[in-house]
Amino acid sequence: MLQGLADKLAEAFKKFRNKGVLTDSDIKEGMRAIKLALLEADVNFTVVKEFIAKVSERAKGKEVLESLMPAQQIVKIVNEELIALMGGSNSKLTIASKPPTVLLMCGLQGSGKTTHTGKLAKMYKKQGKSPLLVACDIYRPAAIKQLQIVGEQAGVPVFEKGTQNPVKTVKEALTHAIKYGHDMVFLDTAGRLHIDEELMNELKEIKDVAKPTEILLVVDAMTGQDAVNVSDSFNKLLDITGVILTKMDGDTRGGAALSVRYVTGKPIKFIGTGEKLDNIEPFYPDRMASRILGMGDVLSLIEKAEAQFDEKKSAELEAKIMKNSFTLTDYLDQLSQIKGMGSLDQIAGMIPGIKPGQLKDAKIDEKLLSHTEAIILSMTKKERNHPDVLNYSRKKRIAAGSGTSLEEINKVLKQYDQMKQMMKQFSKGKFGKRGMPFQMG
Repeated sequence: MLQGLADKLAEAFKKFRNKGVLTDSDIKEGMRAIKLALLEADVNFTVVKEFIAKVSERAKGKEVLESLMPAQQIVKIVNEELIALMGGSNSKLTIASKPPTVLLMCGLQGSGKTTHTGKLAKMYKKQGKSPLLVACDIYRPAAIKQLQIVGEQAGVPVFEKGTQNPVKTVKEALTHAIKYGHDMVFLDTAGRLHIDEELMNELKEIKDVAKPTEILLVVDAMTGQDAVNVSDSFNKLLDITGVILTKMDGDTRGGAALSVRYVTGKPIKFIGTGEKLDNIEPFYPDRMASRILGMGDVLSLIEKAEAQFDEKKSAELEAKIMKNSFTLTDYLDQLSQIKGMGSLDQIAGMIPGIKPGQLKDAKIDEKLLSHTEAIILSMTKKERNHPDVLNYSRKKRIAAGSGTSLEEINKVLKQYDQMKQMMKQFSKGKFGKRGMPFQMG
């Protein structure tokens, strides 16, 4: 996430390092490097100009010039200004005082609008809401079918009326939502390959009828400066309330994340971090700034862990550890918690000191987790609870059933034995109850 920008800023900060006192020349040279880093990341030129002016002014102040560690003060100032640039604080979704909360989802074709409509609906369903997806795109081939597939994956019903006029469909959907107790309604509107008058007129009609609580614009972060221009155009015509930046897990340069708030005056509310329906996060400017500057994002890491935490299973695991009866089934449960937190590269990027992409060359095999899961699931209950019975013929059967090899099975069993040995150490002391998953051996 924003790997290129992070690397370039790290290089820029080197110009301040190992200097007890910063001269005007030092500051000017460093600011030039930061400016180039932002421009190469496709940050809006006006945004860069104002950002550099603010950082330069503060860099020439007493907090830097009289500091014993001026380089660290520069990083602190850049961090604070990045946070301010991206909105200062998290902007929560507005929930209507009288249900249903209506969310008008808009964006250009290919931005990920339909998928992220489903992601949001699933997120709020987990929080106890009763969402309804409404198919308003009658133009793109298979658009309704795509929304139905997303709805099925999210476990959320879809209201559709085929190629009926979308404005009429919205009216009927709102009546349906009130009748059947849906307290959140997501309107998946039609996208276009570019902004046109026909698209905007239809969106305005839907807005007038639905009176949405939120108008969320879904923007592809990988389009850089174009994403900012699209956001500005939609905002001027619809007065959007927030932005969802998609594909933030890709090789995005960061221009959109750093420019959208400044250009539109509207907050980034969520970011998409992958293709799965769980890969969506609320946007926190301070956490994003920390990731960009290689300071990690411990709060998001903890939230990911807590989302996977099962208190009942944790208590059961504690009892098993005390009795030294940790089985392969328990090992699989711990593995599932790790998988549920996202990719290992994403998790590593949230750890302080590890910059985005720093582990890109590390041989972290995501398939290893899936193979381990397949191997354990191919075992019988007896084999999981008593792996000592696993002889050559049993392992051969498991290898065939899981699509793996005898070598991989032996490696999993070795990791399990190492974990079990560690469990013995835990049983002698106090077992932590934070619910954090154990590390793979």
